[in-house]
Amino acid sequence: MTAAVRRSADSVASLVVEAAARFAAAGFREPKRGAWRLWGAVAGVPAGQAWLEAGRAAPADLVARFERAVADRLSGMPFAYAAGTAAFRTLELAVDRRVLIPRPETEGLVERVLARARERGRWGVAADIGTGSGCIALSLAVEGRFSRIVATDLSADALDVARENAARVRARAPVEFRQGDLVSPLQGETVDVLVSNPPYVSAEEWDRLEPGVREWEPRAALVGGNDGLRHTEALLRAGRASVAPGGLIAIEIDSRRAAAALALARALGWEEARLEEDLFGRLRFLLATREDG
Repeated sequence: MTAAVRRSADSVASLVVEAAARFAAAGFREPKRGAWRLWGAVAGVPAGQAWLEAGRAAPADLVARFERAVADRLSGMPFAYAAGTAAFRTLELAVDRRVLIPRPETEGLVERVLARARERGRWGVAADIGTGSGCIALSLAVEGRFSRIVATDLSADALDVARENAARVRARAPVEFRQGDLVSPLQGETVDVLVSNPPYVSAEEWDRLEPGVREWEPRAALVGGNDGLRHTEALLRAGRASVAPGGLIAIEIDSRRAAAALALARALGWEEARLEEDLFGRLRFLLATREDG
């Protein structure tokens, strides 16, 4: 008889209390809250609902999954990877070590793209470059009025995760996934919106990142060359052939290199180039348009 079968009669509360004790012993902050959140994520319910079901017997399959998730967290694995999911705007996305964990800041990038499209009354086709989990592309497909979304990534593994997530959401617009570097998968097409959260950490900064990031998340999704600007510059250069006249480019950037990114955009001929702040008040987004005609 397996441990999961033996413990299937345990209540949800007893499992969570035990996990919280293990988290506390390991020095986790808010161990009880973290344990309830983890159970809710594994069970696919909000933590509050999980608490209401505290006295119920835990199904054997969930016991096994929860115990694996607890062990993963105790090993240092980030919460989202241990839980297997991450929230992003209106979506609950599958994530694992093949993709970067979506950040709250990137939700602001999506918001700016949606707001600009509404203001201009121009939707058309959007491209998400370096889609990873698909969080940007799928949010645009769900919340926007685009006719089509193209999502690209160099990593075949990342695209597998993004396709899995596409099957989890009810999108208004079709999303097409293509493998390749930066805008090369667009194959000469032009789009009305080019959006990207490219790698923008420098090689030196990577070595100083906290272990929860450096030891678990994919380096290729974070490091943008020695100066952190390699992918941003490449997007600004190649984007001029990929964005239709009057179209928008929107890029998430490192606040420490915001001025350099803005200068690049202006030097390359992008119009209305400007920087906008994220929810923490840091310059995080570069937006610009391609000249008409």
